[in-house]
Amino acid sequence: MTKKDSVTTRERLLDAATAVFTEVGYRGATVAEICKRGGANISAVNYYFGSKKALYREAWLHAFGEAMKAHPPDGGVTAAAPAEERLRGQVAAIMARIADGNCRDFAIAQMELTNPTGLLEDIMRSELVPLRDKTLAVVRELLGPRASDVQVQFCEVCIVGMCVNPLLMEKNRRGGGKGGPLDDLEAFADHVVKFSLAGMAAIRGRA
Repeated sequence: MTKKDSVTTRERLLDAATAVFTEVGYRGATVAEICKRGGANISAVNYYFGSKKALYREAWLHAFGEAMKAHPPDGGVTAAAPAEERLRGQVAAIMARIADGNCRDFAIAQMELTNPTGLLEDIMRSELVPLRDKTLAVVRELLGPRASDVQVQFCEVCIVGMCVNPLLMEKNRRGGGKGGPLDDLEAFADHVVKFSLAGMAAIRGRA
């Protein structure tokens, strides 16, 4: 087997694994089905990953990495841009990842919430905390120096929640459709940002 063949087989297994884990979760997935979809024999999982558990972790990291490439977390907004624009970029990026059917990291994370395995806690934390820190930094900048840590955290949770929950609920309910936020992500992102800025302005005024 050449090095090129080895990389191709590994990538095929990762792609197949993310699809299967997204559909049925870790417990429902079988190595046999993953290998069947990946066009590899069953021993390939042990050869490339060591175990189904290790493959699960690598599959989420693979899905997350692909999502970051497709939709950079800054939304294409530079670090030198005003805080309002940076917030808009982050909001738009989160929504784009959720709406993109090829991005499976959110789907696997949902599976973990409904049927947790505990296998992804550490790697999800290591990858997601830096993203959250960037949003917290923008929120703190918008709230001003007098805002408390609790106020900053509460605002960040509300903003991310407005990005994530409506889109996931709509996708789960009807796989998209007409009349919902999935039909016009730009307009929905604008609404979330305007709503968030108004709320933070009120909090900043009181602080």
